[in-house]
Amino acid sequence: MKILQVTQGYFPAIGGTEWLVQRVSEELVAQFGDELTVFTTNCYNGEGFWNPRMPKMEVETTQINGVTVRRFPVLTRVSQALRPVQKLFFSFGLPYHDWMRTYFGGPITPGLRGAIARQPANLVSAASFPLLHMFEAVQGARLGKKPVVLNGCLHPQDIWGFQRENIYSAIRAADHYIALTGFEAQYLHQRGTPLEKMSVIGVGVDPDRFSRITQAEARARLGLSPTEPVVGFVGQIGQHKGIDTLVKAMPAVWKARPDVRLLIAGSRAMFAQVLDQIVSNWPPKYRDQTTLIFNFKEEDKPYLFNAVDIFAYPSGFESFGISYLEAWASRKPVIGTWSGAIPYVVDSGKDGLLVPFHNCKLLTEAIMVLLKSPRWAQAMGEAGYSKVLSTYTWPTIARKFRDAYQQTIDSFTRGTAARG
Repeated sequence: MKILQVTQGYFPAIGGTEWLVQRVSEELVAQFGDELTVFTTNCYNGEGFWNPRMPKMEVETTQINGVTVRRFPVLTRVSQALRPVQKLFFSFGLPYHDWMRTYFGGPITPGLRGAIARQPANLVSAASFPLLHMFEAVQGARLGKKPVVLNGCLHPQDIWGFQRENIYSAIRAADHYIALTGFEAQYLHQRGTPLEKMSVIGVGVDPDRFSRITQAEARARLGLSPTEPVVGFVGQIGQHKGIDTLVKAMPAVWKARPDVRLLIAGSRAMFAQVLDQIVSNWPPKYRDQTTLIFNFKEEDKPYLFNAVDIFAYPSGFESFGISYLEAWASRKPVIGTWSGAIPYVVDSGKDGLLVPFHNCKLLTEAIMVLLKSPRWAQAMGEAGYSKVLSTYTWPTIARKFRDAYQQTIDSFTRGTAARG
C-alpha cells in the first residue's frame, strides 16, 4: 500500500500528533512493507506557524526509519499579519471567522495542495485539526482522485480552536474519519458525520521502553531522593494542561505532607514564564521541594515517568491523552479530569482518579488519597499497565489504522467503478 500522510510536524518536532503519525507510519513500514511518505512543515511546533522568531528546520526530503519525509516551508509572516484580524472576527462572530482563525493558525505552506494531488498514493491520510493542512489534504486528494482519511484529534472544549464549521464540513467531505475515542465519534455524529464513516482507534505506547526501568534507576538518573514521594507532571507546558491547577493545589498537599516532591517536565513554551513566576513566589521550603525540567530528551521520558509515585495530569483539552498511557506503561496511577475524552480513557477508581477541570480542592484531595493509600495506588498502576498491553501497543494501533485505510480504499474503488 502506498500511503501519503500529511501532518503539521514530524520528528524531531515533538507533540502528541507528531508522535502518533511517526509511530503508525514506522509500524506500517515494518509490519506490512507499506510505502509511507510524509508531507509536513519545517517547524518544530505550532508556534512556528505564526511566530517568525521561532527556529526552523531545513526544507528537504529525507528518510527516517524507512519513512520518506518531505518538509515544506511555512509563510509565517502571513499568519502573523492575520493575528489581530482573526481576533476581531472571532470576538464579534463575523462571517468567515472560522477561516480567519484557520489561516492565522496555519501552517500556510505554498505548493502543498498540488504536491498532494500529484503524489502517487493509494490513499491520503491527514492529522490533525484545527490546522490548515487538513483542508489542503482534502482538496489535494480530490484533485488527485484519491481517497482521504482524516484523523482530527479533536478536543471540542477548546472553543477558539474547534468551534469552527469549516472543520466539520471537511470531515463530512472526507471518505473516512479516525476518532481517538468514543467521545470524539459521538460528538461528530451529533454534527452530521455518519457512524459508519468512522473508526474509533486511539493511540499507542511502547511499554517496553517504560517497564524495564526501576524507580530507583529513574531517580538516580534524575538526581532525586530515593525515598521522597513524588507527584509528577510530564507533558506540554500549557495552561490548558492544568499545570496552573496542579501548582496551586500543591501548597495544601505540602501542609499535610511536607516531604512530597513536585516534578514538572516538558518543553518550555510561553506558559513556562507563568509557571516560573508562581514557583518563584513560593516560600523556600516549597521551592526546595519542586523540580522543573524543561526540554528534556526523548530518551529521558521513561525515567521521568518511572520516577513519580503519582502522575497528575489535570488537563482540560485532550483528544486522547497519550501521557496517561505512558504513565500506565510505567505502572503508575494517574489523575485526570472529567473533561472531554479523558473519561473515555481513564476508568476512574480502577486505573486512576478523575476530578473536575480547574478544581484545586478536589485535585488536592485526589493526590492525598493516593498518597495515603499506596496499595490502592499500586493496584491502579497495574490495572493501567494491563490495559496498555491489551489495547494500546503501537503494533495493535497500526494494524487498526491499516484496516481502516484498506476499507476506505476498497469503498472508494467500488464507488469509482459504480460511477463509471
